[in-house]
This record gives sequence, structure tokens and C-alpha cells, in this order.
Amino acid sequence: MHSVGFDLDLTLADTRAGIAATYDELSRRLGVAIDSAVVVGRLGPPLEQELTCWLPPEDIPAAAALYRSLSPRIAVPMTTLMAGAAEALAEVRRYGGRVIVVTGKHPATARQTLDFLGLEVDEVVGSVFGAAKGTAIAGFGAAVYVGDHVGDIEAARAGRAVSVSVATGPFTEQALRDYGADVVLPDLTGFAAWFKVWRLAEIGAVSTVM
Repeated sequence: MHSVGFDLDLTLADTRAGIAATYDELSRRLGVAIDSAVVVGRLGPPLEQELTCWLPPEDIPAAAALYRSLSPRIAVPMTTLMAGAAEALAEVRRYGGRVIVVTGKHPATARQTLDFLGLEVDEVVGSVFGAAKGTAIAGFGAAVYVGDHVGDIEAARAGRAVSVSVATGPFTEQALRDYGADVVLPDLTGFAAWFKVWRLAEIGAVSTVM
């Protein structure tokens, strides 16, 4: 059984429109200029980290709380599945694997997003980014971690998992390769075929050792 970890934003879920709209509303309510196009162009880090670009430190906790109160009404309903996302999870399940989502998004918001999209996962770990995701990946025993960000390559390394990158976020296929991803796919539509081949190769390697 091979369990797999996935990032959420721009890996499983296209959250750009909803996040932009939520930041626009946050900007309006706070009376602070926030360029939502810039925000969605670098999705990945947790909310509090992004807010440091727009607000003084003392205002961030209240702004984050306000954003999260707005998200279920604005961001979540505007979210759509990334191409191949449902099929990728189904492929892992087909071979008895378990699925974990490890994301920079707050756990409650991540759960709301997954529920809205109808994606069933075994565990959600949120508010972590980059190598900090490694603890959850390793603890879950995920053999593979899939993401769209160079921070997700760092996460896979830290969790001792195969890093599978999809070029559906802010980085090109070449940039992901240059950063050291083990596997680079244009999007998740190619994941099922790759996973089947990789799984068979892993089983064969184990059988040879035994």
C-alpha cells in the first residue's frame, strides 16, 4: 500500500478566484490596499505570512480572523477542482493507498474546501509550508508528496517522499525540474498513469530485495 500526500491550493483545488475575492473584501473592510492579483500569483505560504506584506504585525491576528470568517461565504463557493484531481485521489484509493492533504491553508478552511469539492481524504494538516510539511508527510508514511510549489519539493525532501510537481501553480515545469523535483507533470491528469507505473516498479524492487 502506497499512501500519498497532496498540497491543496493549485494542486487539487483552483482557489484563485475565491481567494482574490476574499482579499478584495478584506481590503475594503480594513481600508488597506491589498493587491489580490499579486497575492494569488504566489499562493502557497500560510495566510499570516502573506498578510505581513500588507499589514503591520499587530494587525495581522485580527485580519486573519476576519479573512477566515469571510472565506466560507466568499472563497469556498468559488473554488473548482483542478483537472485530474478527483482521478488522482481515486487512483491512490484503487490500490489501497491512503490520502493526506498537507497545506498552508488553515485546517478548518482546508476541510471546508475539500468538502465543497467532494474530495474525501484520510487526514488534513494545515498552516504549514515548505520543509515544515515534512513532519506530517513522514508521520503519515506518505511515499509520495504532490504539489505545485518549490516549497512542496522541500516538503517532500523533508518527509523522505518522492516529490511529484505539477506546473499548475506559479512555477513552470522547467523551474520545478531545476529546483530538484523527482517527477514533473503538466497537471494532475497525468498522475494516475505515472502512479500506476511507479507503484509497479516499487513493488518489483521490493520483491527483488526480498
